[in-house]
Amino acid sequence: MKMEDLRELYQQVILDHNKNPKNFKKIEAATHESEGYNPLCGDKIHLYLLVRDDKIEDIGFEGSGCAISKASASVMTTEVKGKRVEEAKALFEKFKRLLMGENGNQPDLAELGRLAVFSGVRDYPVRIKCAALAWHALVAALENRRDAVSTE
Repeated sequence: MKMEDLRELYQQVILDHNKNPKNFKKIEAATHESEGYNPLCGDKIHLYLLVRDDKIEDIGFEGSGCAISKASASVMTTEVKGKRVEEAKALFEKFKRLLMGENGNQPDLAELGRLAVFSGVRDYPVRIKCAALAWHALVAALENRRDAVSTE
């Protein structure tokens, strides 16, 4: 896939997931929760996870924010649902490298799958924290940290 095609897909994914977010729900029986806040943009997220036997059985989020923040949370929930905790944390590390432009400019599309479209965020450095917020909340929830996550 060419970078131009990836940028167009990025815009489509952002718009679609912002308008129709996946897993936008509260999980009453959540075993793990966290809150995240991006003061730069005003994004707020509350993440809910149902983890059993070291596996993310269900995940949901509530909150408000910019289109990138909401779309990233939506895609993240679809990607980590059903994964083991360590797999989800490893995926966060790969996503973080993608956002920061590490390991060269061309993302490994096969390794990242649907997450590769977020490589377009690198073109807007002030939006990197928007895309990363839900992921930081995910790690905080999985590690049972009680303090709210902030991108500052």
